[in-house]
Amino acid sequence: MPDTLTGSPALDAVNAALATVQDPEINRPLPELGMVKDVQIGVGGDPGAVRVDVYLTVSGCPMRETITNRVTQAVSAVAGVTSVQVELDVMDDEQRAELRRTVRGDAAEPVIPFAQPGSLTRVYAVASGKGGVGKSSVTVNLAAALAKKGLSVGVVDADIYGHSVPRMLGVDDKPTQVNDMIMPPQSYGIKVISIGMFTPGNTPVVWRGPMLHRALQQFLADVWWGDLDVLLMDLPPGTGDVAISVAQLVPNAEILVVTTPQQAAAEVAERAGAIATQTHQQVVGVIENMSWLDLPDGSRMELFGSGGGEAVSDALTKTLGARVPLLGQIPLDTRVREAGDSGAPIVLAQPDAPAAQALQKIADGLAVRQRGLSGMSLSLTPVRK
Repeated sequence: MPDTLTGSPALDAVNAALATVQDPEINRPLPELGMVKDVQIGVGGDPGAVRVDVYLTVSGCPMRETITNRVTQAVSAVAGVTSVQVELDVMDDEQRAELRRTVRGDAAEPVIPFAQPGSLTRVYAVASGKGGVGKSSVTVNLAAALAKKGLSVGVVDADIYGHSVPRMLGVDDKPTQVNDMIMPPQSYGIKVISIGMFTPGNTPVVWRGPMLHRALQQFLADVWWGDLDVLLMDLPPGTGDVAISVAQLVPNAEILVVTTPQQAAAEVAERAGAIATQTHQQVVGVIENMSWLDLPDGSRMELFGSGGGEAVSDALTKTLGARVPLLGQIPLDTRVREAGDSGAPIVLAQPDAPAAQALQKIADGLAVRQRGLSGMSLSLTPVRK
């Protein structure tokens, strides 16, 4: 409430309002992160004029406008405030180091939070045997559908050579680096990281195995993901370096296999899932993409044949000794491609489309899965007889 003697808003009330303003990248209150530099009331002789000085983490912070708007809106709601002026400054190295300690603790080396015992984040590695089956489209639409349900979702574009996730999610912003901590940009409430955000233009990435492994390790450990419910990893086709690195870095990651109905594609997709026999990962299920084309007369045209998804499901069930279900079939629809090119996933842009409904149904099934004991510490100590 306003100060009854001067008619000015109370400083405590302004600070309380600022405590409700969260940094859009870290999702914690600005005062807690040491980002509120100063608050002045009665600026320029106006008792209701408030000036708030805010520290940005870096000078080129892409969230400066968002932070300014959030501070202005929160403080404007305080009784007695007639105007709000937000001035921006930049943290020095010592302040950034303190921010990092606040967020990550005092660990000398970044760790992969999803690989730690007790992590409750579901990690899904979206794999395919070959390219061109729509794996990236499936990944971004599942991410968007899960985020739409209110889950906290992240996407790692682990397809280093063929990265396409930023375009499909409409991400133009670059990551913000605070010392050795990377803040991922967000789109539709989804945190996203991709090698494409670090390379100029459409420059190709020409790397061998060790560099691929290091890049993936940085995506998982150096990026500040916060508390995620689900992390989706868009893997490159096949069973090469990245697939092996995922198994090493995040052994509790579960595999989603994407295929088309074509038998030749299904045979290759089966190999992508069968890698679990060597990496000891769980295969969540199979997604059949481009299953058919709905025609104006109500009939279906099976451009790529039929039965590929079921064939992969049956083969992996036999190979792995555990049921690997066919999670869904997604019809072929040019709107999926159009939505991806425009950066608006079809599950958000046209949710009533048959392909969007099929993807939403798959996401619904993934959203209700309860975490098992894989990767979790049971606090048991071996007893020697």
